[in-house]
Parts: sequence; structure tokens; C-alpha cells
Amino acid sequence: MEDYEVVNSSFTATINAPIDRIDLPEWCFSLSEKEYQGCSPAHITAGFTTAPDGRRMSINVEIIGGSLMVQHYVETLGNKDHLVLESISDIFTPTGRTTIKVLWEMSVKAIDGERCEFTNHVRTTATDDFKSFLDRQGIPFDVFRAQRQPMSIAHNRGETPLFAASIERAALRNRAPRLVG
Repeated sequence: MEDYEVVNSSFTATINAPIDRIDLPEWCFSLSEKEYQGCSPAHITAGFTTAPDGRRMSINVEIIGGSLMVQHYVETLGNKDHLVLESISDIFTPTGRTTIKVLWEMSVKAIDGERCEFTNHVRTTATDDFKSFLDRQGIPFDVFRAQRQPMSIAHNRGETPLFAASIERAALRNRAPRLVG
């Protein structure tokens, strides 16, 4: 299948916590519904489970550009400072249901001893089902992509600093006091 990239966007934000306090998989797979909802007005709910093969899975529900998306993010890399999740996501539109592939990659790198740079990278590509869905409606892929990109990019831009703030809260929660001496 030719690569039908819909969106490839990446944004960064600062986390005011030392890198050794950050654990992206722990944050992702214990994120409460309220905390997820606080990371974007488009976020409806989130939960976690396991995929049929036993890998961890984050289920996220959100609305982007008027379409309801149910994302089934399966962990493909789970390091404390680098998390990669892949999903064949369901999209519910006024003209029917289809799927799209989403790669969600989060990483942190130390800026100094007390701060990190968080990167939120999202890449979506059309599945064969999605291309057929557009073909049945007579919508050229390039037209769809041109309309979808601004909404998806704006969504990622908006949620990145809010995700960073949520990761920061998790990193600093129950922080052991530093010993002086």
C-alpha cells in the first residue's frame, strides 16, 4: 500500500520536573478520565486495557473536526522517556464509519536537572478501508487531507502543553522530600 499520510505533526512543551521523575508509560496507562479530559476540550474519555496479545492498550475517545474517534493505542515501545503507541482507530462520521491508522509518539529529554522538553508527535495514515470510504463518496484523498490537516494540527498544538502539564503533575506527585545536608 502506498503511504497515504494524512497528518504528521509534532509539538513540544516544557515539563518542570527532572527527567528521572518522569515515566511516560506509567502516566499514559494510569491517566484518569478527568485528567485526560483536562488535556483538550475535544477529549471525551480514556481508559486502559490489554490487547489480545497481552500488550498494554490505551483507549481514547475524542472528537476532531466533528468526527468521533475511538483510538485503540497499543504500546509498541514503552521506555520511561519514550512511548510509542499505534492504533487502527475507528472514525464515526455523518456519512458512516471507517478506520485510520494513528501513530502517537511521546518523548522527553532533559533540558537541565529540573526541566525536560516534552515532544508530542502524531502521524495518521489512511487505511485501505479509509481510502475506499473516500472513494465511495467521490472525495479525492488530497482534498480530504487539505481539510483535515488544519484541524488535527490545531488539536495536537493545543493538547501538547496540557499533556506536558499533566505529566509534570504526575512526576511531582508524592515526590519524596530532598535531603539537605
